[in-house]
Amino acid sequence: MAEELFRLGLHDLHVSLGGKMVPFAGYEMPVQYPAGVMKEHLHTRAAAGLFDVSHMGQVILRPKGSYEALALAFEELMPVDVLGVAEGRQRYGLFTNETGGILDDLMFANRGDHIFVVVNAACKTADIAHMQKYLAEDAEVIPVTDRGLLALQGPQAEAALARLAPEVAAMRFMDVAILPWQGADLWISRSGYTGEDGFEISIPAAHLHAFAEALLAQPEVMPIGLGARDSLRLEAGLCLYGHDIDTTTSPVEAGLTWAIQKARRAGGSRAGGFPGETRILQELAEGPERKRVGLRPEGRAPMREHTDLFTPDATPLGQVTSGGFGPSVNAPIAMGYVATAFTSPGTALEGEVRGKRLPVTVTDLPFHPTTYKR
Repeated sequence: MAEELFRLGLHDLHVSLGGKMVPFAGYEMPVQYPAGVMKEHLHTRAAAGLFDVSHMGQVILRPKGSYEALALAFEELMPVDVLGVAEGRQRYGLFTNETGGILDDLMFANRGDHIFVVVNAACKTADIAHMQKYLAEDAEVIPVTDRGLLALQGPQAEAALARLAPEVAAMRFMDVAILPWQGADLWISRSGYTGEDGFEISIPAAHLHAFAEALLAQPEVMPIGLGARDSLRLEAGLCLYGHDIDTTTSPVEAGLTWAIQKARRAGGSRAGGFPGETRILQELAEGPERKRVGLRPEGRAPMREHTDLFTPDATPLGQVTSGGFGPSVNAPIAMGYVATAFTSPGTALEGEVRGKRLPVTVTDLPFHPTTYKR
């Protein structure tokens, strides 16, 4: 029996725009529109692309006592400084398990009297249960089920959105704000998943269709599907949960040490105290055995996920976790894990594609420069 799929609030709009709908994380999602993945990708890099990300989990953590007590309780779930996030700001977080692996990556914002969290679609049921279990004393964990979520990404995203909500022009990367639009409160963050400047906007379900139509009416804006979302995030060197990071990979192996602030590291004011601290703090001090790297295959053939990686003398080294064609760099690109001794940019390796060993070179991430508005 086929899996019963959820439908997005904008399902009919996607179909009317020619969206090709496919199953993704339990939802019917548009993978591309008639323009095609290549044009959608390049349009986002040049102008502005609109993504429906309403499948993601939106959650409010409302403190039962003080905000500080909630922030400290939330810190017990991840190696991230929650207490230090100023009101009106957002931060990237990682739920870790007892072995130092990653349960999910997420975004969370300090909204003054509560924390707003956005988690991955495939993990949202587990994440909400995880928060309800471990934050029960300190927070009401409230899933937000009456709002959609859109992402507007690209160098002209600000110009397009500012016609509807002029105050966004003053926002900087990782700012959050609640702004009015036609009687609705828009919950806006200046962030995204493409390496470009842009915004993520949570909208009440009753206003979602009208707001999406208003954005699509802007000359810069084009609808973008999952295909281009994936190639954009890969060019930006961003991890996809369940592929580049999972319950076996640590934040240090994954190259996410920037997400572990000084306060939570050895010698910091609130060092440790998170699941998997022994492994994570040890890897921070001594280095991990393997690391995520950027990979540039030679030639035009992409190296996809699960491609085995070898040294030139045929020693197995690791695997590709994400791979495809990068439209902005006009070449195949990939990411994967290799033993730490082979992680220097310029290191020559081989990937096995259809029984053949093909050359691939370790390279710096990201493949395409990021353009966040600091």
